[in-house]
Amino acid sequence: MQYDPIKKSLGNVFNKNAFLRVSFYKLLDLLLLRTWHIKKEIKNLKKTLSGNSYFLDAGSGYGQYSHFLGRKFRDAKIYAVDVKEEQIKDCNLFFSKTSMADRVVFEVADLTLYSEKDKYKLILSVDVMEHIEEDVKVFQNFYFSLKKGGVLLISTPSDQGGSDVHDDHEESFIDEHVRDGYNINEIEDKLRSVGFTEVESRYSYGSPGKISWRLSMKYPISLLNISKVFFIILPFYYLITFPISLILNYLDIKFRHKTGTGLIVKAIK
Repeated sequence: MQYDPIKKSLGNVFNKNAFLRVSFYKLLDLLLLRTWHIKKEIKNLKKTLSGNSYFLDAGSGYGQYSHFLGRKFRDAKIYAVDVKEEQIKDCNLFFSKTSMADRVVFEVADLTLYSEKDKYKLILSVDVMEHIEEDVKVFQNFYFSLKKGGVLLISTPSDQGGSDVHDDHEESFIDEHVRDGYNINEIEDKLRSVGFTEVESRYSYGSPGKISWRLSMKYPISLLNISKVFFIILPFYYLITFPISLILNYLDIKFRHKTGTGLIVKAIK
């Protein structure tokens, strides 16, 4: 299933002006369950992360998490990197017109090569590691780039049905993934192998989240991959399903799950 072309099409619609761009960010914040979990973790870390500091948005995409961090931590400077030049150019253009222009900078970078010694208090990596084959090299770079006491926060699919894969013969719902998901012990072991001593992981996308993901993401994207005509139907679809997804997202972050299709991983240097 091709996910990036759909994201690009949606981005083009909401890129017409700054108001639509911010509205797009807010819509993603509500729709994407991973954002709910990331915001919960950031809220818990607020005291640790406050003050003048540098943050890295590692795999910045449309820039929604850089925008969130920029609003949440007004004393912080945020570096956002991604391998996609088009998205970096787009984000720099948008942020240059905002009040965050002097605090949020986007650059093209390969995470397997990018490192800045002892620089960052926070490295945020949301749905990125499942796209990178050389993950241990990236984890090494993250560790090298964090200040002592700095925090690495990762959201990624798990091997418990991440990418909507449940059996060995099934393929990932997202073609761009190089792995279907991490085993919770595997990712913890890899992080410890590069130097992290404090590593905590928990499942996201438990039973409520899995239903929400299908309603809010899988079914609409599947339809849009069939035909762009479904863009016309999409607003009416979400009119019905959006309130249900919001309730399910809320339930997913309220409870700790024994298993889930996503992982939230926190590691401290």
